[in-house]
Amino acid sequence: MACGPIHPEPEQAMSATHPNDKLVRMANQIALFFRSYPENEAVAGIHNHIVAFWTPKMRRDIEGYAEEAGERLDPLVHKALDGKPVTDSPVRPATRNPQLAGEGASDAG
Repeated sequence: MACGPIHPEPEQAMSATHPNDKLVRMANQIALFFRSYPENEAVAGIHNHIVAFWTPKMRRDIEGYAEEAGERLDPLVHKALDGKPVTDSPVRPATRNPQLAGEGASDAG
């Protein structure tokens, strides 16, 4: 008796119904990281991460797709995309902005 593979091929596991679904997944992973912080700090951390590390096209795409994504996009991400955060991110400036690399560098040998 022939059975299919136990684990789907990588292409199948990563398939998305819409090209922006990958951005939704990535944004939700960022939200998962920040979920343990107070909500305002989490929203600021998500916002700052997206601004610092995503390309302008990625940001435009997720902002334009957020309403269609609806509940598939974490509520913290929706809030982070709504505008400038009202508090600081819990992440140190040198680690949330690649232009500041080196300012918070480790002194570990």
